[in-house]
Amino acid sequence: MISATRRWLRRNRINFAISAGILGVGYIAGQYVLSKITEARERMTADRIAKENLRRRFQQNQEDCTFTVLALLPTATENIVEALPVEDITRNLQQKKAERLGRSEGGTPDPSVASGPTSATDDDGRSLSSFQSESYIHASQTEASSSDGKLAPRISKAQLWNELKISSITRSLTLLYTISLLTLLTRIQLNLLGRRNYLSSVVSLASHPSQDPTISLENRDDDNVDQAYGNDFETNRQFLTFSWWLLHRGWRDLKSTIEGAVKEVFGPLNPREEIQLDRFSELILSVRRKIEGSTPEERRNTRWLQHLLPSSDQEEAVLRESGMSASPSPPSGLSAPSPPPASTSPPPQQTPVASLPSLRRLLDETSDLIDSPSFTQILTILLDITFSHLVDQKIRTQAYKIPPLTPPTSLNPSDNSEPRIQELPPESSDEQQDPSTVKAKLATILAVMTKQAHYIGAGLPNEYVQAMEGVREVEAFAAVVYSSAFELENPASEGGKEKEEGVSVAPPVAGDEAVTLGENSEGKSSGPGIGERRGEAEERGSGLVDKAWSGFESVWGAVAGRGGQAPLTG
Repeated sequence: MISATRRWLRRNRINFAISAGILGVGYIAGQYVLSKITEARERMTADRIAKENLRRRFQQNQEDCTFTVLALLPTATENIVEALPVEDITRNLQQKKAERLGRSEGGTPDPSVASGPTSATDDDGRSLSSFQSESYIHASQTEASSSDGKLAPRISKAQLWNELKISSITRSLTLLYTISLLTLLTRIQLNLLGRRNYLSSVVSLASHPSQDPTISLENRDDDNVDQAYGNDFETNRQFLTFSWWLLHRGWRDLKSTIEGAVKEVFGPLNPREEIQLDRFSELILSVRRKIEGSTPEERRNTRWLQHLLPSSDQEEAVLRESGMSASPSPPSGLSAPSPPPASTSPPPQQTPVASLPSLRRLLDETSDLIDSPSFTQILTILLDITFSHLVDQKIRTQAYKIPPLTPPTSLNPSDNSEPRIQELPPESSDEQQDPSTVKAKLATILAVMTKQAHYIGAGLPNEYVQAMEGVREVEAFAAVVYSSAFELENPASEGGKEKEEGVSVAPPVAGDEAVTLGENSEGKSSGPGIGERRGEAEERGSGLVDKAWSGFESVWGAVAGRGGQAPLTG
């Protein structure tokens, strides 16, 4: 029995060897496949977590942009309101009315008369009274009016009304342009810095492969990687400081341009004249065409850089004025350059901006983005939104007493419910007038614009900032800025001049399309409402965010391939 078994095993030993080999190879292959599947699953999980954290970081960066705009806006508002003191002109009109009544009665005017209307009609009186009751008056303006009271007798009532008309419209429009430009400038600045912080973390991981393979978006490295990528705290502070130019200098030239356009369009109008909302909307569009350009070509050639950033010879002066430079500030501000030193050989660090390559790159990239066609188109969309909020909602409801063209934007983004209580128009349901036939005095419209100027430039809450925040194309533009033009410099290379292969992803924000103010794609008038293109603008931007994010994720894959497949944690 045993010998038979031995003979059988000897006779089939080759088959047993083949079977054992097959089983061994199958086991090894199975283990290899399982390990690859596990590795792929872990890599996919890590990439998904990294992309989700990156997206969350980007969204947080956009919220920071909004709060930064709300924090900076009151500074620009104070300067603009001080330069265009509409409330002082209103007081001068009231004083002239009180003096005229006092002379007609042969005695001193009663204080109650001084607070009354300045126009000869009751309607104009109510319009002027609304300036005083509905507008905010700063203490500095009150002091200035008391010290400059002698100015009123030298100016006629007609001149004061004309000055009131031009100043109130110019102030509101200047604030609308300033808030739109400040929103885009802040988005560019913070997204450029956020991109560099992210890139610095990725390169830091690639430079230290033996360390913990978890990338942190926080700046915790003390080596020269941050210095090579411009992620140091001082560079970031100096770069953000350049928003000082728009808040204190850039808006002045913008105000002069707007004031000239307002005088040309609204100059012939009498404040007592009654105009329809359609005509007022067309007048506002005419002002915008004179400022931004009436054709797509003119709009593309409009340059906003001079209002947002200083010229290269004024950059150091901006840092001094904003407190970022140790050198003393010149007494004359930025009007004249500082005198050259007496020594024939200037100090080695005479221009701090030029001596910081990282800051220079940030400023140059910001300038390129501002001069790009995408910036002009996104700015046009933002201006459409803000002008629509002013004309189609505030002026429409407060001056013309008709329902708004578009529903008001909720200050709570999560509140999407319809209002439970809605105000009815002043007419009864069977006597409602056609909105196209309703008229309002220009003086009443000016009173509403004077009041709205303080809401446009207010801090939190701000309906105009909230309306711009809901524009999808702004988020798409920010995503493109955050994900494009990654330039990986090699810190180990001599002098940091050699560069690795760069990754550049720049999907078009809005293509080559251009929207002409007040016209549709066929060149015809789009109607009286400025905000009728708002839905179209948001629909065009609905797919742009996804396109930008696809480029965003491709950048993540390219950069992560250099630094390993480590998860990105926030």
